[in-house]
Amino acid sequence: MLKQARVYIKGDVIGVGFRAWTKIQAKIIGAYGWVKNNFSRPEIFGNGGGVEALIQGDEKKVNKLIEVVKIGPPVSHVDDVEIIFEDVREVFEEFEIRK
Repeated sequence: MLKQARVYIKGDVIGVGFRAWTKIQAKIIGAYGWVKNNFSRPEIFGNGGGVEALIQGDEKKVNKLIEVVKIGPPVSHVDDVEIIFEDVREVFEEFEIRK
């Protein structure tokens, strides 16, 4: 069954290759969706922004990618990850970086 999670990643995650790294990890795991920098949600990220991802796949793949982004690439520092499981409204067939 297809699962979907919206993930807000907070910390030193902008300008360190986090989105490209997340796309690679999604491909390895077999998850779909997108990742983008988000500066428009200060109530979630604070003034510095953060990274938002929408992750789709079977439950095991979604959970695996969530666990991976909690750690992040070596040049980043993840302070917190907020996860919201949602109903699927659009089905993705790849994982992309959004602007």
